[in-house]
Amino acid sequence: MDTNTDSQSESSEASAERLLYTEDLAAELAEHSRRLETAAPEEIIAWSVERFFPRLTMATAFGPEGCVILALLAKIEPRTHVFNLDTGYQFTETLELRDRIAAKYGIEVELKKPELTVEQYEAQHGGPLHQINPDQCCHDRKIKILHDAVVGMHAWMSGIRRDQSADRAKAPIVGWDKRFGLVKISPLANQTKSDIWKRILEEGIPYNPLHDQGYVSIGCWPCTRKTSIGEDERAGRWSGQAKTECGLHSLEFEQGGGI
Repeated sequence: MDTNTDSQSESSEASAERLLYTEDLAAELAEHSRRLETAAPEEIIAWSVERFFPRLTMATAFGPEGCVILALLAKIEPRTHVFNLDTGYQFTETLELRDRIAAKYGIEVELKKPELTVEQYEAQHGGPLHQINPDQCCHDRKIKILHDAVVGMHAWMSGIRRDQSADRAKAPIVGWDKRFGLVKISPLANQTKSDIWKRILEEGIPYNPLHDQGYVSIGCWPCTRKTSIGEDERAGRWSGQAKTECGLHSLEFEQGGGI
């Protein structure tokens, strides 16, 4: 078997499946982003499914917002591919929440893992890289994995809200993510923290019990701490460092739809 030929064939197929960002697509995304600006999450997700399924995917870290979207997908299109970037540093409670989501909604969130285990990765770098270079750690164990996870997809959904941070305040409902070459849809961008928790409590949506223990935003355990009253919602992430994003939702890599 000619492995080089097979590899080139697979690469060509992936390229052919890629959605190209054209002027027409840019105009379409901007139009729908404006139209859906005040829409409910259900309407935004329903449009996303109608326009992009089955080439629609979602990455979730099982935050409150992700759990809300999963609950809505269970009603709208439970076959939507959903994955989690399992860095190897996630809280046990986060992984247990994945099982609770599956039991309640029948949605099995796929765990996408880096090639190296935590032990192998730390041995390669002479210790925990997240302590001295968290950006590189996030890139190696999140960004690179997401690039592979979305091959063949045309759009992905995120659970970001505009009121979470200054960096997310300008997020459109629909836009183009040039880092990953995908349409990015944020069905909860126009929602508030109160909106999300009201829905969770009223509908009995499973959520991470760490939220009841003072963890407002939850990521990898080494880079997540509890927050105090009055602190920014994401102050507990990479505390003490000039870093508030892992790189998945950086506005510098997005364009169109208001960004």
